[in-house]
Amino acid sequence: MNRYLLALGGMLLLASPLTAIAGETTCPADNVRTASVNYKSCRPAKKDRLFHSKAVEKKIKDVCAQLTNRKLAWMFENCFPNTIDTTVHYRKGEDGKHDTFVYTGDIHAMWLRDSGAQVWPYVQFANEDKDLKNMLEGVIRRQFKCILIDPYANAFNDGPTGGEWMSDLTDMRPEVHERKWEIDSLCYPIRLAYEYWKVTGDSSIFDEEWIAALSTILDTFVDQQRKDGNGKYNFQRKTERQLDTLNNNGMGAPVRPCGLIVSCFRPSDDATTFQYLIPSNFFAVSVLRKADDILRTVNHRNDLAKRCCALADEVDGALKEYAINNHPKFGPIYAFEVDGFGNQHLMDDSNAPSLLSLAYLCDIDVNDPIYQNTRRFVWSDSNPYFFKGKAGEGIGGPHIGYDMVWPMSVMMKAFTSTDDKEIAECVTSLMNTDAGLGFIHESYNKDDASDFTRAWFAWQNSLFGELILKLIDEGKLDLLNSLS
Repeated sequence: MNRYLLALGGMLLLASPLTAIAGETTCPADNVRTASVNYKSCRPAKKDRLFHSKAVEKKIKDVCAQLTNRKLAWMFENCFPNTIDTTVHYRKGEDGKHDTFVYTGDIHAMWLRDSGAQVWPYVQFANEDKDLKNMLEGVIRRQFKCILIDPYANAFNDGPTGGEWMSDLTDMRPEVHERKWEIDSLCYPIRLAYEYWKVTGDSSIFDEEWIAALSTILDTFVDQQRKDGNGKYNFQRKTERQLDTLNNNGMGAPVRPCGLIVSCFRPSDDATTFQYLIPSNFFAVSVLRKADDILRTVNHRNDLAKRCCALADEVDGALKEYAINNHPKFGPIYAFEVDGFGNQHLMDDSNAPSLLSLAYLCDIDVNDPIYQNTRRFVWSDSNPYFFKGKAGEGIGGPHIGYDMVWPMSVMMKAFTSTDDKEIAECVTSLMNTDAGLGFIHESYNKDDASDFTRAWFAWQNSLFGELILKLIDEGKLDLLNSLS
């Protein structure tokens, strides 16, 4: 997917109220820049919202009543329900079970990664709202079905409709929107299903389709360890953009088998430089251990559980051996990508999983010394994709290009921080770089936040809501209310 071209359209909305497929908002884009402002909701009209959750609505009211910072309350009200307001298509499937197709926002396809992250903050309320619980179950079941359609695909259509990337030189199917192999595409569904189970106690989702999907995930991970040849996947695209295709006749850069799993593309949907993507391998270890728990506790499938555990141990051991770089300034840090030959790529990208997000997403202890060293590295000018300017600072990446900060990186810094001053700086930055629209965008220019990409990007909005809820739950309401 070339999100950059699609995102540019969002910039045209700056001069007018934000309009979404789910309905026109009442967001006063120009007025919010004034000192005295009546913060009107930017949500679609109630009749135009795609899904309603009484538990989510109650939480919005509770949080907004506690927040005395009017802009922060306004942004939370706009952002937190954005996924269910505008991207969730819930129904019953042909098998009579719950089925939920989730847009990313302005791209009307379902990314396994994005959809799993978009609905994640709502899982904590599933026991308070049966409709919400059913919708979440539908997302999980849809993700399992997608994996069985094609485990190497990152994004899917709502049915066999075909799409703009059907000409890609890979094994495309009409149900697939895009077929870029990314480890995290198979990790996010397990993470979501595990959390849903732990919160609700509902193990009904772990049926035969789950077993088939999990078996497929294991087979795919093992295939992409590339111990016996180059594996089943290859990909080429006719494009002028280098990171949208793979070299070496669609196989990507060579790797030396070492126990790590190849990820041909990053969570940004950009091609990797060295194909052992370290953050995604950490993510794989995390979810394989969660799958092991499910298989032993619910399914009593010790055979599959042992495979999960053995693979997790193997990848974890390879990470310890190959992922660490002894940096001359920061000490031992995690590399972003390696190839098994000894080559290491030192940088971080803004999407999650990233090196910065390891303590948020991958069960890495936030106080782990190597993680802390890595965290200092990625938030510095030693990281080639760290940008700092008049509007703000943060990590970007080649997906959008030079000088474009991704708010996701700012949120990940806040999620993984134990310093109130740092957290306050992050939230203030998020509030000051919304371009006056009350939403979080994909990226913005470090010197001008009104120069942004993707006016409608639900993952970033959900993540912002999740961050505010986490900070309140951790007793940081006074900190939030002190911001200006």
